[in-house]
Amino acid sequence: MTILGIDIGGTGIKGAPVNVATGELLAERFRIPTPKPALPNAVADVVGQIASHFKYKGPTGVTFPGIVKKNVIYSAANVDHSWLQVDAAKLFHRHLGGPVTVVNDADAAGIAEMHFGTGQGKRGVVIMLTFGTGIGSAIFHNGVLVPNAELGHIQLRGKDAEKRCSERVREEKEMSYKKWAKIVSEYLATLEKLFSPELFIIGGGISKKADKFLPYLTAKTDVLIQPAKMQNDAGIIGAAFLAKIPS
Repeated sequence: MTILGIDIGGTGIKGAPVNVATGELLAERFRIPTPKPALPNAVADVVGQIASHFKYKGPTGVTFPGIVKKNVIYSAANVDHSWLQVDAAKLFHRHLGGPVTVVNDADAAGIAEMHFGTGQGKRGVVIMLTFGTGIGSAIFHNGVLVPNAELGHIQLRGKDAEKRCSERVREEKEMSYKKWAKIVSEYLATLEKLFSPELFIIGGGISKKADKFLPYLTAKTDVLIQPAKMQNDAGIIGAAFLAKIPS
């Protein structure tokens, strides 16, 4: 079964048709920069453009960088605050035509990794972290998602963690990967104390450069730290997978 997955990020909106039985992209993903400001109708226009690029009509899965409950937006840290209380599924439906399922972006990425990637078959607590414009997070226990975990806003030395060690912060401060990994390791140590995970999966835009930072990441316990198998396509794949049965 083929379903379109669209991943809304703070800097770019990307999508591709997905084989939801295998987790494979069926075409090269198409990306458009996120509008500035990222107002609801402007973002929805881009979502519609991505569907048109693939000449796609049918159920669509769309991620959003914030808390999503029953397709309604409840936080918007890295997009415009006018998104709050918007029924995103209804908004996107007007631009796409078919049924739409909206999900937190990190939750979608985590679902993809648990079904098709690094987390496949893993038991216990698994935490997916996506490093990009901010830090997204998804928590799983024995493969079951605990939705809308906003671990990027846990305090690290008096600031939200994503203000200390997102990929955007690393780029803006021109940090070496080694220095950045030291701060991320401090963040992981904080999460270890709170959740005692078996595995951290590191995803988001930075995951395609895992060889540059993964050797420098450390854990306080025997928790595993591994890169996302699907790298920055995980959100697209997870969104499409979750749209198999529209909410």
